[in-house]
Amino acid sequence: MPLIVKDYSWTQTESRVFISVPLKGMNAKQVDVLATDEYLKVHYPPYLFEAFLFAPVDDGQSTAKIGNGVAVFTLLKQKEELWDHLTTNYDKEKLREIRQNAILMVQQKATNDAKTKVTKKHEESKFALKTMMKLEEEERAKIQKIKDDECKKAASELEVWKDEQKSKQQKEEPVQSLLVQQQQQQQQHKIYPERTTNTCQMIKSKELSVPQSSVKDGICQQGKKRFDKPEKVLPGPRCGGSIKVNFTPRVFPTALRESRVPEEEEWLKKQAEARRAVAADLAELDDLKPEERNPDWLKDKGDKFFVAGNYQAALNAYNLAVKLNRKLPALYSNRAACHLKMRNLHKAIEDSSQALELLTPPVADNASARLKAHVRRGTAFCELELYVEGLQDYQAALKIDPNNSKLQEDTEKIKNIVQGGSCYP
Repeated sequence: MPLIVKDYSWTQTESRVFISVPLKGMNAKQVDVLATDEYLKVHYPPYLFEAFLFAPVDDGQSTAKIGNGVAVFTLLKQKEELWDHLTTNYDKEKLREIRQNAILMVQQKATNDAKTKVTKKHEESKFALKTMMKLEEEERAKIQKIKDDECKKAASELEVWKDEQKSKQQKEEPVQSLLVQQQQQQQQHKIYPERTTNTCQMIKSKELSVPQSSVKDGICQQGKKRFDKPEKVLPGPRCGGSIKVNFTPRVFPTALRESRVPEEEEWLKKQAEARRAVAADLAELDDLKPEERNPDWLKDKGDKFFVAGNYQAALNAYNLAVKLNRKLPALYSNRAACHLKMRNLHKAIEDSSQALELLTPPVADNASARLKAHVRRGTAFCELELYVEGLQDYQAALKIDPNNSKLQEDTEKIKNIVQGGSCYP
């Protein structure tokens, strides 16, 4: 039974009412206020103050200040007048009706405020996504423009180079033809001496001026010096030999040039630490059976329970396995699947995040496990109506397996929800 507060005070003007309620040593966090146009309640257990107002007030423009051991209310009257009393004397049924209406109005207002907040958050997320997509589109257009400019520049440089080669070839053709004619004349001189002709006269006929003093025995010495090429001296054969090649074994099947050695070595190191952690955790669980001390055995047991639909038993098995070894990502990922089935959505997000943290660095050996963790966390986000976060996880999973048609379909559905399209099934 609450204690009714009667030592309050109030004053008024034609437009406002001022009410002062003592809090009797209570702080502001312990005070519960409920106010409507016709009703005011201040509850701080075990004390209660109620006022069924003499006339309606404007609740939207009224204010309340709580502090220094007192709660002060400033109520704006809907009609400017002086009240005879602060409260009215209705019968109990009327007072009960006013009280219930006030509670319903406050609940309705809280519901509307929550809906408005959700709508505003959704609009802000939608606007942020549109802005991000627009920025990405502008970045792609900028990159494409740079590529086009580089292609045009390379094409123009290629055309200039072709023109230079063509002009250079045209300049070298007369010289090469003249060299061929000179070689033919030399051969004819050796075979038919009586038909020897003056080579320098032929060069002169081709508009190449050569002094007569340089002609000796029917051969242009200046031309010979200009056109004859020295013989190339070839190196001798190489000595035979053999090279011994040693190959180190690799845990991952990918070729060395295609793999990321530091990331793979870090992944193997984490797996080794996870196996070593089992021995340390077993010391705290001496009462378990030998098979129950094996995290892999518990994982298989939990998988069987999950397939059979006994999600609570599967969850218990995974919990014990996690206590034995906190470094195995499969335990957290499978436990996240159990939480999804049992509608423990926040725990599903937490376990999926822990699994993804352990599945680093991202290598081909843990790609399948990372895909499952992303899908499970994205599903939990979507169930909580956090569609933007869920879309990010589904897109990350789609990067791991781009050819997964089911994953592509779910990603498009979530994207439509974020952009204001169809509802999630």
